[in-house]
Amino acid sequence: MRLSDFKYKLPDKLIAQQPMKDRDKSRLMVIHRDTQEIEHRTFKDIVEYFGADDSLVINDTRVIKARMTGYKEKTDAEIEVFLLRELNDNMWEIMVKPARKVRMGNTITLMEGITCDIIDNTTSGGRVVRFNYDGDFHKLIEKYGSTPLPPYISRAPESRDIKNYQTIYSDPEKVGAVAAPTAGLHFTKRLMTRIEKTGVKIMPLTLHVSLGTFRPVNVEDLTRHRMDSEFYSVEEDTARAVNNSIKAGGKVWATGTTVCRTLETVARFNGGINPDSGWTDKFIYPPYEFKVVDRLITNFHLPSSTLLMLVSAFADRDFIMEAYKVAVKEKYRFFSYGDAMLIL
Repeated sequence: MRLSDFKYKLPDKLIAQQPMKDRDKSRLMVIHRDTQEIEHRTFKDIVEYFGADDSLVINDTRVIKARMTGYKEKTDAEIEVFLLRELNDNMWEIMVKPARKVRMGNTITLMEGITCDIIDNTTSGGRVVRFNYDGDFHKLIEKYGSTPLPPYISRAPESRDIKNYQTIYSDPEKVGAVAAPTAGLHFTKRLMTRIEKTGVKIMPLTLHVSLGTFRPVNVEDLTRHRMDSEFYSVEEDTARAVNNSIKAGGKVWATGTTVCRTLETVARFNGGINPDSGWTDKFIYPPYEFKVVDRLITNFHLPSSTLLMLVSAFADRDFIMEAYKVAVKEKYRFFSYGDAMLIL
């Protein structure tokens, strides 16, 4: 597979700029890998596709207000700071804009009482910084930062994005994502209750989504692309539920590419998964033999993205690209605030 195998044309008007008022009323394209049939449903209809022994795995990470504006010392040049991932208590990897103005040794003042010192460059064009502050850093971020909407949403963040760009099941104790696990944005409490009543186990894992998930692939040969590492955690209860589903003949559902990558990271060679935590840079693209995931809920992804490559590995690439053509023709809404796809 080559990078050029994952290109498609998308009219700008189909890029969703706002979420649906009712999350579970988004459109749902259901595609069947065995028959290559395509159905057009509403997301709340997803309950009809579950079996009693199935497990639905969700990503309970919580998105932080990762975007902030600061000023470079002495020059007062305005600098946008975007948090990528925490390295330790006060060391972070960040992106800065404009990058050409920020060099090692510079200090950026973000707000009263918070500065960051640039101590290193990264191979991907980011910076490693040491923050200087008093108090709880995450509380300060929540107070002064803004919602990290992706660049294809061509508007400034609004107050309602604070809630909208967060899954309803995000865990306040699992803070760390700088982008939402967007497949989960379609769920409502009412829908999750309906799913649980079918006997399905809804189980969490955590993967703190970084911008590395969305970083452009700049090489034609996919074997040369490297994913950024992201922190994950799979608890024993989740591993037990998934393994019980497999033993009972049920299906393992992944809510989004982040869950899919995590489950495949902790997969055992002899079947099932292990509880574990650590960092994963797993890059899934065709051909790939999935060891755990049977069903995938996902959004419609950017052309030539690693997310589209994962989806194309889960289903036949040609079938996925045809489904995307249908989605464009049927005017589905694309990307983070857009509609959903269910791959059976």
